[in-house]
Amino acid sequence: MTTLYVRDSSGFREAQASDVLDRAKALLAQRYRTGSPVLTSPALTREFLRMRLAGCDREIFGLILLDTRRRLIAVEDLFHGTIDRASVHPREVVKTVLRHGASAAIAFHNHVSGQSTPSAADELITRALVTALNCIEVPLLDHLIVADPIYSFAEAGLI
Repeated sequence: MTTLYVRDSSGFREAQASDVLDRAKALLAQRYRTGSPVLTSPALTREFLRMRLAGCDREIFGLILLDTRRRLIAVEDLFHGTIDRASVHPREVVKTVLRHGASAAIAFHNHVSGQSTPSAADELITRALVTALNCIEVPLLDHLIVADPIYSFAEAGLI
């Protein structure tokens, strides 16, 4: 068994895997904090989402909410599903965007199967979200499917 060590105020100490994961999450939270311009490129956004959703055993649909300068306001997981689907409701997406006062949004969800090819339902909900958010003048910048590789609706010309 591999021994893990973490550093705290008194030096290094042996740690459980859960301690290491908690510390990694804390470091990510500092790096991707509110008001931070860290998601300024598709590569950084992909890295963030890959780490956020790594190891999930069910689909999670969420939003990255951005201000007018495309700085991070919040990241919210909105819908939790099963191993192969999550029900997404555009009305709840719009409510979340308005609650945060976001000027732009990026939708994301994972595919537990590891396959990044979008389903017909993925394409349908993306079109519905673009339409719903256009009604409140908030662009949906992208919808990312977190798998290997990460699929971008924007890069595919579908947004």
